[in-house]
Amino acid sequence: MDIEELIKGKVSEGKEKHVPDISIGKSHGSDVDDLVTVHVGKEVAHPNTIEHHIVWLELYGVKKGEPAAGSNYGGDKYGQIVDLGRAEFGPSFTEPLARFKVNVADFKAVFAISYCNVHGLWQNIIEL
Repeated sequence: MDIEELIKGKVSEGKEKHVPDISIGKSHGSDVDDLVTVHVGKEVAHPNTIEHHIVWLELYGVKKGEPAAGSNYGGDKYGQIVDLGRAEFGPSFTEPLARFKVNVADFKAVFAISYCNVHGLWQNIIEL
């Protein structure tokens, strides 16, 4: 089994409710883009019940510059991948939305993975 077989994406059924929407902006008082917002169900609200909900989302960045020599994490092709954070959500009480304060200028892409307890893993990536 390969992780790629488990992750669904933009072409899967139900994508409107599951694919993490990623937006970049400025935090309060900032002059540069330093705020990454990830929202699952932005276009069409995802159910938020004990039986069916978004459990968590994670944000990763692909650093600019040359990959580290001998990298085993796709670095030879894409660059160093950095774990930028994780948010967990309680069913019925929290909306699957998280904001991360990140120096966006350090990255050439950011990607998010979310987990629905019924429909599995979903992903999205934006190049910066």
